[in-house]
Amino acid sequence: MMETGRIRNRVDPRTRIGHVHLKVANIERSLRFYRDILGFEVTQWYGEEAVFLSAGGYHHHIGLNTWESRGAPPAPRNAAGLYHFAILYPQRRELARALRWLLEAEYPIDGASDHGVSEAIYLRDPDGNGVELYCDRPEEQWPRDAEGNLAMVTRPLDVEDLLAELGR
Repeated sequence: MMETGRIRNRVDPRTRIGHVHLKVANIERSLRFYRDILGFEVTQWYGEEAVFLSAGGYHHHIGLNTWESRGAPPAPRNAAGLYHFAILYPQRRELARALRWLLEAEYPIDGASDHGVSEAIYLRDPDGNGVELYCDRPEEQWPRDAEGNLAMVTRPLDVEDLLAELGR
């Protein structure tokens, strides 16, 4: 097991990752995914080479640009770079809605996992960027070992139960 080492500096626990900005090959193709399938709203165009999208009117959660990448192929999977970024849904029902939209669009899904602390759906955007759609469980339900340490797992997600959330 790799030792994590001593932490000398601690970031404020209220700190959050605010947005992701992606280099894409084709803005319109990316908008069909992020806007038309996942439901993010365009908040601003920055010329014709960049667009910003959000949920709920925030300035932007996702930035897309072609400044250095117009027409470029996806980065190789075995290269250093982004593995995936994650979109956190506020409730399980909202994650179920996103899954339904993906299924209705016949969009390819790479996997779906139950991590004990969260339920997650994994896919790739049109440029090959990894995207995780997930919803956290309440912290009091997170799995812990005998010493009280977090004990995340990776099990298959019960997709049928997740979709049944829409009928409840």
